[in-house]
Order: sequence, then C-alpha cells, then structure tokens
Amino acid sequence: MDIKYFTLQELAELSQKIRERILEVVSSNGGHLSSTLGATEIIVAMHRVFDASKDPFIFDVSHQSYAHKLLTGRWEAFSTLRKFGGLSGYTKPSESPMDYFVAGHSSTSISLGVGAAKAIALKNEQSSRIPVVLIGDGAMSAGMVYEALNELGDRKYPMVIILNDNEMSIAKPIGALSRMLSSAMASPFYQRFKRKTEQFVDNFGEGAHYLAKRFEESFKLITPGIMFEEMGIEYIGPIDGHDLKSLIETFETAKSMGKPVLVHVQTIKGKGYEIAEGKHEKWHGVSPFDLKSGTASAKSAAKSATQIYTEALMAAADADPKIVGVTAAMPSGTGMSELIEKYPDRFWDVAIAEQHAVTSMASLAKEGFKPFCTIYSTFLQRGFDQVVHDVCLMDLPVVFAMDRAGIVGEDGETHQGAFDISFLRLIPNMTLCAPRDERSFHQVVAYAAAYERPCAIRYPRGAFFDADLPASEPFKTGKAQMLVENDTDTLFIGYGNGVGRAAQTMEYMDEKPSLLDLRFVKPLDAAMLRRMAQKYKRWYVFSDSARMGGVGSALLEWLSEEKIADVSVVTFEYDDAFIKHGNTRLVEESLGLLPEQLARRVSEA
Repeated sequence: MDIKYFTLQELAELSQKIRERILEVVSSNGGHLSSTLGATEIIVAMHRVFDASKDPFIFDVSHQSYAHKLLTGRWEAFSTLRKFGGLSGYTKPSESPMDYFVAGHSSTSISLGVGAAKAIALKNEQSSRIPVVLIGDGAMSAGMVYEALNELGDRKYPMVIILNDNEMSIAKPIGALSRMLSSAMASPFYQRFKRKTEQFVDNFGEGAHYLAKRFEESFKLITPGIMFEEMGIEYIGPIDGHDLKSLIETFETAKSMGKPVLVHVQTIKGKGYEIAEGKHEKWHGVSPFDLKSGTASAKSAAKSATQIYTEALMAAADADPKIVGVTAAMPSGTGMSELIEKYPDRFWDVAIAEQHAVTSMASLAKEGFKPFCTIYSTFLQRGFDQVVHDVCLMDLPVVFAMDRAGIVGEDGETHQGAFDISFLRLIPNMTLCAPRDERSFHQVVAYAAAYERPCAIRYPRGAFFDADLPASEPFKTGKAQMLVENDTDTLFIGYGNGVGRAAQTMEYMDEKPSLLDLRFVKPLDAAMLRRMAQKYKRWYVFSDSARMGGVGSALLEWLSEEKIADVSVVTFEYDDAFIKHGNTRLVEESLGLLPEQLARRVSEA
C-alpha cells in the first residue's frame, strides 16, 4: 500500500493493525515476536520516508521485519509465515524485490549497507537512492559491526543506520536535558545551523574548528552519541521509537544530510502486547501460544537433547571445578542459563561474538581448564578460523557442543545445522562424536570432559528419535558400537540422531538389516569397519548432515584407502542444496527422509 500521504492518525491506526496481524499469525504459527512488535513504528516510518522499491532496506538478522513484509504485498500470505512452502521468517528476495538480502545471522547489515553504498556511488545514483539499515542493539556486540562502521566513517558514504535500542541505552542518557538535546540535534534547523557553522569556522583555520567541535562535543557527552561521532558517523538520538512524528521528521533529516548517519531509537520489546512487553527473553522467539493468556500450546513430553545436555554438563561441572563454558547470545536456547546462574564465575554469555567465544576458551584450556563451547551448529560456522587456528593448531582440549545439528524446521536455510561435520572433519587434531539418546549423551559429556584434545559433539533440536535398542556403552576414542546383528548382507550405519532414524526405518522392513552406531566419524573405528566389510556388502548411512564431506564421504575415503572395492555405500545425508523452512516432518518428507520413505528406497535397491 502507498502510505506516503497518510496522516499521522492513519499511520498510527495502520501500526495498530500491523501489530494485530503479527499477533494473530505468530500466536498460531510461532515465530519471533517481541522485537518485531517493538519495531513496528520504525518500519512504518521507514516506508513513509524512504522507497523500498529502490532504496536498499537492510534488516539485521531480519527477525524484526514482519511489519515490512506486511507493507510490501504479503498481508494475506502472512498467514503462511514459517510454514512449509510459505513465507520465510526472515527477509528473502525470492519472496519480494523489496527484500534486499537474505538475512538470518546477526551483525551483517552495516557491511551490506556499505557495499550497497559503494555500488550506488559507482553507478552515480546517490541523488535517488540511499541504503537504510535497521539493526538491533544486540547485534552491536559483534565485531563485524565495528569493522563496517570503521570503513563507513572513513569513506563517508551516505547511509542511514537505525539503531533499535530495545534493551538499554548504549550509555544512560541524563533525563529531560538529554531528551531535549536529542530532539534539538534531530531538527532540520540544527543540521542547517551546523553546516553553516562548519563552513564559517573553516575560514578561520584549524584552531577555530577545534574549539567549535569541542563546544559541540561538550553537549554530546551527556548523550550516547560520542562513540559514533568519534568513528566519523553523524549521530542523532536517542528518540522515541513509538512516536511516528519524531521518527518521520528524524528520518527525513537523516536522509537529507548526504553522509552516514546513525539514528538511535529507543523502543519497548513486545510493544502493544502487554504480556510480552519489556525484557522477557522467552518472548523473543515463541512457539504457538494462546493470545489471551500468553500460555504456550502443549508441547511434546519427550525430553529435548538440550535439556539432557544441561543435566549432563551440570553434573560434570558440579564434580569438576575446572569445567567452564561459554555461549554466544543463546543462553536459554543452548541450555546454558542454569549453569550461568549457578556458576556465574565459570560460565559466560559473551553476546553475539562467536569468534571471541572460541578464542577465549582456547586460553582457558591452555591454563588448565576444561571449556565447553556451546553454540548452535549454524553459528559455529562464524568461528571457523578460530577453531582451526586458536584451538586445533594448538591441540587444546576445548569441547564444542553443537546444538540444533540437523534440520531445525521453521527457521530455515540460514539456521539448518547441516555443515558442521563437513567443516570440522577436515581440521587436524579434531575429534568428532555424537550421542544417540539420553544415556549416551551423559556418557559422551563425561568422555569429553576427560578428553585431552579438541572434540566436537553434535545433537539435534528437540528430542532424539525414539528407538528400542541395546544400552549405550561408555565412549572410547574412535570406537563404534554394534547394536543389531542379523543374517543379511545389509548394514545400516547411524551417526548421532541418525541411529534412531535407522532403527525406525528397520521397523518398516521385512528383511531386517544389521545396525552399527558409528559414534565417531573422526577417528573411525577401523577394526570394526574391516569386520563389517567382510560380512556386509551393502552399507546405508544415516546422519542428519550434508552429504558432501559428511559421514558417507568419510566411509568412502576409508574404503578407498583400505582398497576395499566390493562394498557399496548409499548415504541418506542431505543433498548439495540449502534446505527450506517449515515443519520438520514436512521438510524431511520433501527430502525423502522419513523412515517409511527410506525403508522403501532400501527395499527397492
């Protein structure tokens, strides 16, 4: 819809309708809630002042972009949010040309904006286009943001950065005086006056220019803007992020300045839905819930892998004061909250800083501690160089506990935990292992706590596959466990949650294969595999991971090195493609990975 000529009252009514639509859909489908509710007026004002059809609208993470989706032709389709085949929970150019970039990982927006600004300058389009970046205060904890700000402040490309501060000010403003000065600095009069003063002072040399700048900065010291100003970024704020009049006037001013400008906007998380308003982490991302009471819809009674990890690591930490740990902005999602609460001096949340998390744990390992670096599989990708250079090169005993390994469902392409085996297996000194159920998870945590080299453990979102199998034995480096032996030439090889998937697949088969729990994909159990190769000539691999560089690749490499040519290997890992979002079962069905589908494929083969 065209909102360029809406009155302020009409814009306020539109903002309310947007909130109602977001609440209606998210309470039914699940999704991100508190941040996107808080950003509603900001996004309405962005669309009023800027033109998303030509100005790059860049959302950091983009979980707060729901209002943008609703304003760009997706009002009706919004009911399909995060559903299989429906709208993504993040910006996605294939959905709309007004979604500039795919986003899902944090702190990339200002770098994208700098790149867009360079392109606009090279194409001589600065008179008609300007990048507009919306970034949350949480994303400002990542170093990538400051790398981008550093170049932007030097190059001075026109860009508007909107900092959505929904937790706390970067520096606490001093009451009414700060608000008055912020309002004054945002006014067109002040900006015109400042330009005229700069031109006037320039005629009197460096001394006058220095005095004038110090005079201005003496006022700005009681606002949070001095940090950005020192980086060469013009600062305006903080302003009320729910005041449409102030937002529109400020954005108009920033747009006209012809330089990089950061507009500091303060909002209330969950604005408009009283139950979620404020600093309530549980309302950041939600499963379906009852809109009136805020009560979550019924969940599965099965214990999640994350819960099991928390219990296992807590037991290990209770027994050994040398065990420490870190997470990167996901204390609740990774199950680390309880450990941070109980042992605040030994377990840390370092915010969105995966690289720092990994390297800081390397130092702790060198000092004789046992670090558990607990990060989602998809986010450990951001710390790859640090895993290589700071942990494995030094052969330090850091444990990488990778939550959300495999398909994660509604979060989609940017969050699927598909690649960790592929990118970790290639690193010297790294050991890779995986549990298949609750008992084996406790065992692998105990194993990792005592292991004196780098190792990585992967486990799924939600519960492990339920399977009636022999009890897990204690973990020993590079040792697999034979679970089922039948008189057949077919062997199922499972890794991690793939063991349960293999066991469920067997239930659909008349001729039962044998089943091996691989346990370690690096190092492999060479003695066990030699015995398997003598007895079983058809191997089927079950692992929730990418095929390229994955478990099947490791087995094929080993067979080649051993010059074993009479064993065929079929792997049911993910194809070389990014996996779409949606209900996990529906996604797996589309990939042919449900146990009944796999049983059919084996039988047909």
